[in-house]
Parts: sequence; C-alpha cells; structure tokens
Amino acid sequence: MSATTSSDRAALGRAFAAARAEGRAALVPYVTAGHPTPADTAAVLRMLADEGADVIELGVPFSDPLADGPVIQRSSFRAIEQGVDLAWTLAALAEFRRERDTPVVLFTYLNPVLHHGLDRFLDEAAEAGANAVLLTDLPVGEDAELEARFEAAGMDLIRLVAPTTTPARVRVIARAARGFLYYVSRTGVTGASQALSAGLAREVAEVRAVTDVPVAVGFGISTAAQAAEVGRIADGVVVGSALVDRLERGGLEAARALMRELRGAVEGAAHA
Repeated sequence: MSATTSSDRAALGRAFAAARAEGRAALVPYVTAGHPTPADTAAVLRMLADEGADVIELGVPFSDPLADGPVIQRSSFRAIEQGVDLAWTLAALAEFRRERDTPVVLFTYLNPVLHHGLDRFLDEAAEAGANAVLLTDLPVGEDAELEARFEAAGMDLIRLVAPTTTPARVRVIARAARGFLYYVSRTGVTGASQALSAGLAREVAEVRAVTDVPVAVGFGISTAAQAAEVGRIADGVVVGSALVDRLERGGLEAARALMRELRGAVEGAAHA
C-alpha cells in the first residue's frame, strides 16, 4: 500500500459476515504489542490468527492508558520499558501482514498518533496493513477535521458506545460507525469480571436496532461461558484482559488454550 492507497476497509465487514454465515459471533481477541516481550509478538499474533481470531485488536503501548484496567496497563508499561512504541507496533504489524491476512484494528489513544504525526500515521498504518483504528479518547464529533482525514485516507475509526450513552447519542455514533461498533459492556475500565450485566442483552439489542454495522461487545469478558453468553446476543465478542493475563502468567501455550476455549464457546453459542 502507498499513501494514496486506502486500507482494506472492507476486510472487517467480510470477517463479520463470514462468522455470521457460520451462525456465530466473530471472535475478537486483544493483545498489547511487545508483551510479554517484543520477541514474543510475532508468535502471539500468528497464534491468534491460527486459533480462530476473526479480527485482532493490537494495542499500542501508551504511558497513560486511562480506559484500561490494571492487567492491560501493566502489559503496556512492560512493553514501553522494553522500547515498544507506535513505530515498533506498526513494524510488527507489517511483519504479521506478510504471513497472515486476519484483519487488525489498532487500539490506541490520540496522543501517540498526534506525536507520531497524523499524516505519517495514516500512511504508515495503511502501509503496515491496519484495517481500522480505535481511538479510545476521540468521541464522535469531537474533532471533525481529524475524523475527515481518517475518512479521506480510507482508514475506519471504530466507535465506542457505553451503557451510559443516551439513545440520541447512540444514534449519532451509529451514523458515524464504520467497520463495527464496539459496545462497552459496563462502566469503568477494561478487566475481567465475575458476571455480565443483567441488562446486557437488551442494551445490545437496542444498539443493533439503530445501526447496519456489526456490534461487538467487550470489557469484562474473561471466560468461555461469558463469551458464549455474549456470542448469543452480539455480532462480535472482544476478549482482552483475560488473554493478556494468560500470556503474562503462562506464556504462549496458556494463551493458546484460552483462545481454543473461546473459539469453541462462540461456535457452540446459537447466534441471534
């Protein structure tokens, strides 16, 4: 890809459509670039693709990850200590893209992108093979010029909806949504939880009713049973902290075992 070539923004739609055709939700694992060590990242990404990830969220380590809980914060700080930054993450993605075609969403914050240079970022992210970007601290409409530059570059911005988002605001976000809409299953930061919200099915149904793009649910999904529960009501299941914790505590094979559990769970869940 070159600066004038759009990212393959259709890849996310194809991934979700393929999962739906199989009667299941898409599995969307999150990992932090450079964690547990920079040398591990290539093998971790290959493992996710080979064990059934439909889409991968690749986190860019950041020094002030306010949306993330302690597990992902720790992984981010550990990666930074080992020299991992946005440029390194893009290089790792480019290496992965030479071997696998699983769609990848870069999960990051606005500060690293602006520090890198927006135009440079958009060019290099497309060149590396990113299919979309999730900027956790860029609300819809907050910076219309910046959003327009993403649109012009053909790089989708993944949008977030929370339980506290008003119905009117949900409709605004839904109109801007591209790729998929990320529904945050609870208030607060990322991290494992013992139980999902009692009103989650209703909340997801309300969001799905006002958008044509798939709705993926994340934050707090940590077990196969929870993945199956979410897989019955949403188009995608995002798992981050539990997977990052497995990588930190047990390495690649422990994370692989969790991926197999999660993939089996979404395959076994009857999808709405």
